[in-house]
Amino acid sequence: MPIVNVKLLEGRSDEQLKDLVSEVTNAVEKTTGADKNAIHVIIEEMKSAHYGVAGVRKSDQ
Repeated sequence: MPIVNVKLLEGRSDEQLKDLVSEVTNAVEKTTGADKNAIHVIIEEMKSAHYGVAGVRKSDQ
């Protein structure tokens, strides 16, 4: 049972997230041979204030 965890900064539309789940599922199915019904995709959206690079939060850039 493949489990894929995708972390993104918030701001994508519901349609974009729906497409992401579909495309990730298809890629995992194609590359691993796993049954589509066994593939789980978890999307974690983060606020830009909760993510930083090089000591600076994305919300402060």
